Amino acid sequence: MLILAGTSIGQVSDVSRRLGPALSSADVVAAEDTRRLARLTAELGIETRGRIVSFFEGNEQARTTELVDLLRVGYSVVLVTDAGMPSISDPGYRLVAEAVAAGIDVSVIPGPSAVLTALAISGLPVDRFTFEGFLPRKPKARDRFLADVAAERRTLVFFESPHRTESTLRAMHAVFGPERRVVVCRELTKTYEEVVRGTTLDLLEWVEGLEQGVRGEITIVVEGAAAEEVELDPDVLADLVDRAEATGLSRKDAIAHVASTTGAPKNLVYDAAHA
Repeated sequence: MLILAGTSIGQVSDVSRRLGPALSSADVVAAEDTRRLARLTAELGIETRGRIVSFFEGNEQARTTELVDLLRVGYSVVLVTDAGMPSISDPGYRLVAEAVAAGIDVSVIPGPSAVLTALAISGLPVDRFTFEGFLPRKPKARDRFLADVAAERRTLVFFESPHRTESTLRAMHAVFGPERRVVVCRELTKTYEEVVRGTTLDLLEWVEGLEQGVRGEITIVVEGAAAEEVELDPDVLADLVDRAEATGLSRKDAIAHVASTTGAPKNLVYDAAHA
């Protein structure tokens, strides 16, 4: 069996009681950073009896084949990443997909999630949301990405590195406008946890006023677009349908997706797509 195990995003006491026994009894523990795993097991007061292997972005493809071969012959494998749940902006997706394809049982030990923690504490609507991971590193690609989701009516969640947070907030101010609500969550559950709420303009002024810049792990939550903000120009809607189709959706599903995310009437999107 393959077990995906959630680890803490700050306080080690937040992890499941099942994590310690799973790590200590596994035949193989695949860890994004074996040094972080050593610290985790020390804090939990356990010892691992199985083989420990690294499993990170650089070796994920090759290691996936190796781990699936071990799973096929009956080994138990526990996958942990540095913080939070494997596969969520962390290694794991390829291994799960290959294990499922091979008919191997996959289970999960739930744990803390920065995405859900930030949503819960943000004060923004959480009935519908979309997690967008890390924004592109290059400014032009980042700005295009933000423009693509500017009409999204669901709450948006992003991860960001501390040294890019200021430039990202500046870009959000430019693309989303000065009144869109944003929440920056820093060091969630840790000693210096900080949650800063306000408009894009407020957050830009906040980050520009920091003497030592932004530090720690950053999660940014952004309010979805209001219905009146959504651009209903037929050319824009047709372009959005094309983009949705390019991801692999059928024309019918792409139209439904654009109607859902923009709030535009479905018949209007249909007419624009077929014009």
